[in-house]
Amino acid sequence: MEEKVQNGEKPYKCDVCMSEFTTKGNLRRHMRIHTGEKPYKCDVCMSEFTVKGSLRRHMRIHTGEKPYKCDVCMSEFTVKGHLRNHMRIHTGEKPYKCDVCMSEFTVKGYLRAHMRIHTGEKPYKCDVCMSEFTVKGHLRDHMRIHTGEKPYKCDVCMSEFAVKGHLRDHMRIHTGEKPYKCDACMSEFAVKGNLRKHMRIHTGEKPYKCDVCMSEFTQKGSLTSHMRKHSGEKPYSCDVCMSEFALKGNLRRHMRIHTGEKPYKCDVCMSEFTLKESLRDHMRIHTGEKPYKCDVCMSEFAVKRSLRDHMRIHTGEKPYKCDVWMSKFAIKRSLRSHMRIHTGEKPYKCDVCLSEFAVKRSLRSHMRIHTGVKPYKCGVCSEKNYHIRDYFGKIPTP
Repeated sequence: MEEKVQNGEKPYKCDVCMSEFTTKGNLRRHMRIHTGEKPYKCDVCMSEFTVKGSLRRHMRIHTGEKPYKCDVCMSEFTVKGHLRNHMRIHTGEKPYKCDVCMSEFTVKGYLRAHMRIHTGEKPYKCDVCMSEFTVKGHLRDHMRIHTGEKPYKCDVCMSEFAVKGHLRDHMRIHTGEKPYKCDACMSEFAVKGNLRKHMRIHTGEKPYKCDVCMSEFTQKGSLTSHMRKHSGEKPYSCDVCMSEFALKGNLRRHMRIHTGEKPYKCDVCMSEFTLKESLRDHMRIHTGEKPYKCDVCMSEFAVKRSLRDHMRIHTGEKPYKCDVWMSKFAIKRSLRSHMRIHTGEKPYKCDVCLSEFAVKRSLRSHMRIHTGVKPYKCGVCSEKNYHIRDYFGKIPTP
């Protein structure tokens, strides 16, 4: 028998799958795959095994024994094969290669799981929602969505996570570590997925497409948000006024109306704003920048909205209509001011005499009575007055 083994002869054959073996014992153990026989049982947890060696390795889970140690980093393992796989981290050896895309792996199981990307096979199915997965570990992580289990806890802030990788990513908030770097612009990221998404800025890749209008997006979340334009879905609701929003960020910004929070401050005049965009527009008062230009009359504007309103002078468009008189307006705030004729609302009050006005401009004009400012003069006799309407042909004082 020894001679047959040395010569490579395999005289023992499985009648079911035709596998061949050098010893009768190996064939006997192999047959248990087909028969389902598991004669070796763990006395602690009742797990059953086809091979005695598997039971012996399993028992180390209960005893905590880790007899195999890495000479490089002192990591310990319960199974010799795990040490062998681990050593490839230090040697850089990747003996398992994908024949399709040439990716290389340190562990045979990783290659096997990777191949399912190419075959589309998803052998692991969730019994609750029928989701399918290529890797058993992904199914295990997924099941925690249903069970609510979060076994991984942050020692710093006590946050809990269902997936070990999520805890690892989270810890970088505390450590400040950003191990993933963009080769194009040197931006650094704590999470590998964020780097992958960032790279699309440089590549121009937009893998997520809207089936309705064919718009393309670099991120899946952007497509999801975009689809709500078509569906009308507004899943985010304000608990104070019940306003609904399609985007979570819009709800967050809206809440500042109720909280009074203004997190964006101008370094020049200390004005505060609820929106970052409002601060950006405001800064142009100080810089004098007017990046928005009218193609018809070349007028320039600091704010894009002002250009949009201005364009209606040329187009004649008046999209805002009064439901009472059917009056039409080119600018939304003009309709808002007009509606106060019907509601009687006068939100602008003089701090001196307590007079109330429906329009802010009227309060501003009224204040000149108290300040004595007369900015308008007659083009004929040069007499000055508070209001432009008091003259025909008046011009503003420089």
